[in-house]
Amino acid sequence: MNRVLALLQSHRPLIMGILNVTPDSFSDGGLHFHPDAALAQARRMLAEGADIIDVGGESTRPGSEPVPAAEQIARVAPVVAALRAALPDCAVSVDTTRAAVAEAALDAGADMVNDVAAGRDDDGMFELAARRGVPYCLMHMQGDPKTMQEAPHYEAVVDEVLAFLLERAARAEQAGVAREHLVIDPGIGFGKRRQDNLELLAALDRFAASGYPVLLGTSRKRFMGAICQVETPAELVPATVATTALGVMAGARIFRVHDVKENRQAADIAWAVRLAGRG
Repeated sequence: MNRVLALLQSHRPLIMGILNVTPDSFSDGGLHFHPDAALAQARRMLAEGADIIDVGGESTRPGSEPVPAAEQIARVAPVVAALRAALPDCAVSVDTTRAAVAEAALDAGADMVNDVAAGRDDDGMFELAARRGVPYCLMHMQGDPKTMQEAPHYEAVVDEVLAFLLERAARAEQAGVAREHLVIDPGIGFGKRRQDNLELLAALDRFAASGYPVLLGTSRKRFMGAICQVETPAELVPATVATTALGVMAGARIFRVHDVKENRQAADIAWAVRLAGRG
C-alpha cells in the first residue's frame, strides 16, 4: 500500500518535514542543496518524529522566479532516489507544480505529490496523479509566487479559499483522481494578508469538515513575525508550534514544518488532549 495513504489511515496528526534542495528558499535555502546534506537532514527529521519528507526543488517564497522542470528534476530526483535507497520505509512527497518533475520523483520512489498550484500550472498533473494512484495535495494560492504578496485581496477569504479547493478537488476527481487520495491546503502565506491568514487558521475546522485531509503549512511564515515582532524566520519556531497545536484541535491532519522535534511534541500533546475530550 502507498506509504502516505497508510499513514493517513491512522488518523493521528502527521508531521511532514521540509527538505528544500534549493539555493534560495526563504528560510533554509542552500543548506541541503547537495544529496549528502539532504540525506543527512532527512535522517535527522525522521529521528525527530517526521512521518513524511517533502522534497522540493523550486522556491515558492514571495518574489521567487520559476525554475525550469529539467533543473527541478536534476535537484529532486537524485535526492528522492537516495532517500528510497537508504531509508526504504520512509514516506516521501515531492513539492512541485510540474508533471514532468512529479513523474521523475515518483519514478525515483516518491509516494505523494504536493502541488502549490493545485493543477493550474500544468494540465498534466491531474492525469498523472490519477494514473499513478498517489496522494495529491491541492493548495490555494492567489496569483503566483513572484507576485502573490503585492496586493492580495478577498471579500470573504474563508469562503473563497474553501470554494476554490472544493472546485479543484472536484475537477481532480473528474480527471480520475480517487477522492481518498486528495489532500487540501488553504495556502497560508500564499497570496494572503495577515488578517487573511488568521481568519483561515480560525476556520480550519470548516476545511476539515469537507472530508478531505487538511495539510497546514505555517512554518516560520512572515505573518507570524509581524505579530510577534520577529524578523528572523528561524526565531518563529514557538509561533509555528502554536499553530500546529491549534491545527490538531481543529482537525488538520498533516503539518508541513522545518522544525520537526518541536512540532512533533506540540502535535502529540494536542492530539492527546483532543482524544481525552472525546472520552
